Amino acid sequence: MQSLVRNSLCVLLSAASMAMTAPSAVAEEAPRVRYQEIPDGAYSVVAQVRAKPGKEDALRAATLPLIALVRGDPKNLVYFLQEDRARPGNFIFYEVFASQADFDAHNAMPYVKDWFAKLPELADGGVEVMRMAVLGKPQK
Repeated sequence: MQSLVRNSLCVLLSAASMAMTAPSAVAEEAPRVRYQEIPDGAYSVVAQVRAKPGKEDALRAATLPLIALVRGDPKNLVYFLQEDRARPGNFIFYEVFASQADFDAHNAMPYVKDWFAKLPELADGGVEVMRMAVLGKPQK
């Protein structure tokens, strides 16, 4: 019995030690969407861009860094980048800003301008954009 307790204690101490030295998945997790902070009528954009044939990987590589950059913008409320599972290289962006002015300021950022400058080589037909208004502020 003493041996079993000693072994169990060793396993617990080992697990605790690993947990304290391992990076926390929670610390790296992006902040959750706080719906109460999205004003009724917020400026939302749904955009689509398609890679030219053979440029799917290059467009993905150019686009993935936008996730951290846009989510790091304090004026951005929501940002999702999605890729069509059936058609790799076909991307949909979903972005929410409190106002059009905030969105316009986002589009003026150097990293956004740099990304747009790469599109003639990588994208088939540029970016299709729908400008939307967020409806239905949640009730408290």
